[in-house]
Amino acid sequence: MTRKVLQPAGWPRPKGYANGIAAQIGASGRMVFTAGVVGWNEDEKFAAKDLAGQFRQALLNTRAILKEGGAEPSDIVRMTCYVTDKKEYLASAAEIGGAWRDVFGKVFPCMALVQVVALVEDEAKIEIETTAVVS
Repeated sequence: MTRKVLQPAGWPRPKGYANGIAAQIGASGRMVFTAGVVGWNEDEKFAAKDLAGQFRQALLNTRAILKEGGAEPSDIVRMTCYVTDKKEYLASAAEIGGAWRDVFGKVFPCMALVQVVALVEDEAKIEIETTAVVS
């Protein structure tokens, strides 16, 4: 198995972790992983203060990392979303769904959503981890 660290162009290099990893599995398949993807922009600034806006940006960030690993949204097989406020998530469902369709299209992986007390980045309201399989 070979691994490649995924670093989108123009993004600051994270300290102590990778934005994503692509792992070649045998001759015919590749898995692409992301974790810790929050809703900040490429300058690590939170332009959106609301959950829906951060969710959209986290999806855009996820898509950029996947692209670095040769994956597309249609390759996503699993996703876990950590939110700091379940009520805000539910109240923003229509806007979040619109962001999903705009960024990922008609992609429906297995998915879990978990409410957490806090995330490491104080301004973050969502954090996403994703697994994609590319054949």
